[in-house]
Amino acid sequence: MAELSETYACAPSTERGRGILISGDPKTNSIVYTNGRSVIIRRLDAPLESSIYGEHAYQATVARFSPNGEWVASADVSGTVRIWGRHGDRALKNEFRVLSGRIDDLQWSPDGLRVVASGDGKGKSFVRAFMWDSGTNVGEFDGHSRRVLSCAFKPTRPFRIVTCGEDFLVNFYEGPPFKFKLSQREHSNFVNCVRFSPDGTKFISVSSDKKGIIYDGKTGEKIGELSMEDGHRGSIYAVSWSSDSKQVLTVSADKTAKIWEIMEDGNGKVKRTLACPGSGGLGDMLVGCLWQNDQLVTVSLGGMINIYSASDPDRTPVSFSGHMKSITALACSLQSGQKVILSSSYDGVIIRWIQGIGYHGRMARKDNTQIKCFAAAEEELVTSGFDNKVCRIPLNGDQCGNAESVDIGSQPKDLNLAVQTPELALVSTDSEVIMLRSLQVVSSIKLGYTATASTISPDGSEAIVGGQDGKLRIYSINRDTLKEEAILEKHRGTITVIRYSPDASMFASADANREAVVWDRVSREVRLKNMLYHSARINCLAWSPDSCLIATGSLDTCVIIYEVDKPASSRITIKGAHLGGVYGLAFSDENTVVSAGEDACVRVWRLVQQ
Repeated sequence: MAELSETYACAPSTERGRGILISGDPKTNSIVYTNGRSVIIRRLDAPLESSIYGEHAYQATVARFSPNGEWVASADVSGTVRIWGRHGDRALKNEFRVLSGRIDDLQWSPDGLRVVASGDGKGKSFVRAFMWDSGTNVGEFDGHSRRVLSCAFKPTRPFRIVTCGEDFLVNFYEGPPFKFKLSQREHSNFVNCVRFSPDGTKFISVSSDKKGIIYDGKTGEKIGELSMEDGHRGSIYAVSWSSDSKQVLTVSADKTAKIWEIMEDGNGKVKRTLACPGSGGLGDMLVGCLWQNDQLVTVSLGGMINIYSASDPDRTPVSFSGHMKSITALACSLQSGQKVILSSSYDGVIIRWIQGIGYHGRMARKDNTQIKCFAAAEEELVTSGFDNKVCRIPLNGDQCGNAESVDIGSQPKDLNLAVQTPELALVSTDSEVIMLRSLQVVSSIKLGYTATASTISPDGSEAIVGGQDGKLRIYSINRDTLKEEAILEKHRGTITVIRYSPDASMFASADANREAVVWDRVSREVRLKNMLYHSARINCLAWSPDSCLIATGSLDTCVIIYEVDKPASSRITIKGAHLGGVYGLAFSDENTVVSAGEDACVRVWRLVQQ
């Protein structure tokens, strides 16, 4: 059997020009955010401890813990709110179609009986409040003419709801049942976030006009504003109150986070500007924040989460991140006695993880082109991308050195290194197989068929190319010359992946018709057959270092591990390994499988003998 030992969770989805509204549970020191169809819960003091909910049919946008911490309400772009149990089997309590468009924010009432949601909709339906157990409406929310970006529930009685949005308005509602009371027109641009203080006496709105306005929590009247002196120089995307209701944290497109002291007269002055780590690039714009217990959490456009100490803001923040897009390539290596995992996502980001520790930094690259596939040698990465180039990138600790590249004239389908002589690389395109030494093209052959996958033997003496026709063609390599030696026919679908075993005695191939085959390299006979247990195309496969196990990953979200010397029926199946499909597999040792997929997460699985 296989046990999940670690999850390296994805980072929050972000969008330029928009804030993200993360929330938390102070009792368990957890935060919750969304990425794709996933809702991610993470412990701030133990980032490796994360759980992921993946039951939304559409892209999730926002999630909130209930006041008692037992339930989560999460919403998506279709206007649907799902309310589910946080613990155990995460049972779905209710599902309601709340708005006709995307939901941008939602919040529970302090008594945990109602939920208010805001976002986009048809006509003037931009806000809705309802009973969480029945879906019954508890008010009418007139007064907005455009998308409502944020909403908040007053945490003390008498209950109030406040909303804000793209029509530059902050609207105030009394209830329940809730009715429009008044509109405030203090802002001159999108109002991105509105939040009540924990004691309910005030609320604050922040806007792309760089202003923060403070209002009376009971009447909705303006009582003050954040001082423009030492204020933000860019759009303010999010705001969060301290637990004593005396300070707020704001984040901005100007790449700074500021702590403000709210005075007795209702105005706010900057108490401290937090020094945010980063290179100062576009990805360092800050788009989300949360003040929880003694922790100040900020989220950047690039998905970096920084955690500061509110009692000691000068202390260097704890930083961690993850992928934001689907992971397309994965590799494991041993460096300085540590098991290092390298993963690359669709947007060209390469992240370094250390098994047992987790996030260990992004590999800084000057050229952030999208990566299609890569292979890792001891001191360098070899990548191929959508720009038709093959790059060799030296690895210097946590950094990528100056990459050198060669344009091969067509988009690579597959890329492999000869492990014993890693300067030798084999690249296949639709119609060609190219052999490279370092970055010198030493051989190129035109194919009379469409190539879809390829591999090169560890010693560089043989190559295999798989075709759209389901055939495997074996080539001998002699002094940089490829010569076709044999054609193997067993597959009934397009070949998707081929890999030699580490001891080079076997190779394995898989196809789009969900079948994998293990072959004996010398006799070219099938060694393990009937590997037909996936329900969709196989995207990736990996060998254990001792060549005894083979793992396959599929579009069906599952990972299956086979023992080469046992029948395929004695397999280990990991169901639902990655929402949306598995796209990367590697073994970090004989008993540990690492997987990655469409959900932008990396998972480490321990194989346990039964």
